[in-house]
Amino acid sequence: MSQARLPPCIPLPLEHKLLVTVIEKAKDWALMHGVGMRDKKHFTKDSIQIAPFVLLPSPFPSTEFNKAVELQPVLNELMHKVAHDVEFLEHTLQNALQVDEFTANLYDIWIKVREEGITQPITLGMLRSDIMLESRCPHTVNQCAKHTPYCSWKQVEINSIASGFGHLGPISRDIQSYILRQLGHGDLIKKMPENGALSGLCSGIIEAYDLFGVANAIVIFVVEEVSYNICDQRFHEFEISEKRPDIMIHRKTLNELYEETTVNDKKQLILEGRPVAVVYYRSGYEPSQYPSSREWDARLRVERSSAIKCPSIQYQLAGTKKVQQTLASPGVLEKFMGTGATTNSVRDIFTGLYSLDFDESGERAVDMALADAERFVLKPQREGGGNNLYGPDVREALLRMRHSRERAAYILMERILPPLVSGYVVRPGAPVPPPLCDLVSELGIFGVIIGTKEKIFSNRQVGHMLRTKLADANEGGVAAGLGALDSPFLLDS
Repeated sequence: MSQARLPPCIPLPLEHKLLVTVIEKAKDWALMHGVGMRDKKHFTKDSIQIAPFVLLPSPFPSTEFNKAVELQPVLNELMHKVAHDVEFLEHTLQNALQVDEFTANLYDIWIKVREEGITQPITLGMLRSDIMLESRCPHTVNQCAKHTPYCSWKQVEINSIASGFGHLGPISRDIQSYILRQLGHGDLIKKMPENGALSGLCSGIIEAYDLFGVANAIVIFVVEEVSYNICDQRFHEFEISEKRPDIMIHRKTLNELYEETTVNDKKQLILEGRPVAVVYYRSGYEPSQYPSSREWDARLRVERSSAIKCPSIQYQLAGTKKVQQTLASPGVLEKFMGTGATTNSVRDIFTGLYSLDFDESGERAVDMALADAERFVLKPQREGGGNNLYGPDVREALLRMRHSRERAAYILMERILPPLVSGYVVRPGAPVPPPLCDLVSELGIFGVIIGTKEKIFSNRQVGHMLRTKLADANEGGVAAGLGALDSPFLLDS
């Protein structure tokens, strides 16, 4: 059976001359409007190149898009409750902590700040739930004929360090709107949903700043030593500065935090003599970003302080794959959400997620994956992309780890088979015009939630992003050069 397909927003292929002309215009538009990244191969702070983008918006069923938007506040609250449930996190992560040093280091910091007494009870969650359409129906042997060419959508993961694409998500709509007008299809722009991700995410930081309630405080963006995704990061700063000129923002690496900050007797984090209201992490989610004890000491200093963290250490732990797998287990959602239609709606978005712990269910999962490795993805406790294993690599890794406790640091997830769509991907340095390719997309829905363990002050969905990749590519990270910026073109159901 051939893979299901969705129709492109306009008939393809485009005529050669028209395609070349519109791509050259679009590339210039991209550079002039912040659709860019720094070149990893020829890095310089003085220039950017276009970020990869899909020429035309990709189709997505309107009913499924609206369902994802409406469900995001529910997922926000679920993650908030998980992050504040000490017993659940401790029980869920106990096996992974024995073999995953990075997660164990995060967990050790969490234990220390709890033992000392949490100074700042307010947390700022800026989440992104990533989903894909599923073309296979779980209730039939073959594709679901009633809902061809898709059956439903399933959650790939939920990220707690996730405002990447806060700028690039909305600007993708703008560039594709420009392209549609150039092609004489401006009437179709109304099918592309408005996207307020940048302003929505930044409003979360501003609201947290105001809750901190100390005059002359500052916001710190924690960044990598070298920032390639500079447009996406800087536009967050620009947006906050435009909305609130009184808020001063500093960009610091973890190492600079260690060298340049202190904590006073009020437990305020101090930078250049001023208290820090919010520490917002754009780095710190993978082991390579902690090359020495200095970075870990900086993270501990921040967690001990009164600054509002995004994410806090418990939010980062709640975003691990092991937690996501456990939430899909029978009866676990009910612990946090009770019973009812809303809980059932959340359970329906989970694809197959399996523990690899050394117990009966873990052994069954290993056997299942070894028998049909192409059906699964092997995921470690990481955010940021590029860490997952697919196909033959799943089999090879499980054979190597079968009798090692290392396997407890991973979960097994059933692969989602999204419908294909035809399209053109524009990349820096690539020949023009690009070939017409089969593509698949992943939709991310942004949410902001602010609160304490006892009280939620704010909870909302704030925008979306769409990443699209070649159908035969496993990973889809845009910064890694594997995916491309896109935006949804809503199809009537």
